Amino acid sequence: MQKTWSYKNYEIKEGLKPGSSQFRYFFAVSDGGVKKCNYCVWIVDEAISRFDQSKDFNSIVSSQIETWHEWIKEKIDAADFNNRALKFEKIGKKEIDLSEMTEHVTMDYLVGKIGNILYSSLNLR
Repeated sequence: MQKTWSYKNYEIKEGLKPGSSQFRYFFAVSDGGVKKCNYCVWIVDEAISRFDQSKDFNSIVSSQIETWHEWIKEKIDAADFNNRALKFEKIGKKEIDLSEMTEHVTMDYLVGKIGNILYSSLNLR
């Protein structure tokens, strides 16, 4: 599933990571065809039932997408174009600046993974 929408002068492409057993929803923000940043919503397995008892990813997206769009708009309004993830945990949520994330993986690895997901899975160009 891929959708495209606009906010101010920015184009936002979004979609679930296809075929993933974990919830990963990606937003790629671009300005005039030039990518500005990626935002991601990650829901850990232990938290999925908070959003949908049947753990249906599409139902979760349908029920939460407006809230996530507001998060994206707030970031754009603040000119915050850092690559970020909004991670929902078993209890609570936290926002992660991916450039500061050093646990378990390197930034090059993360950027490569996010890039691969966005460009190949979502067919973004």
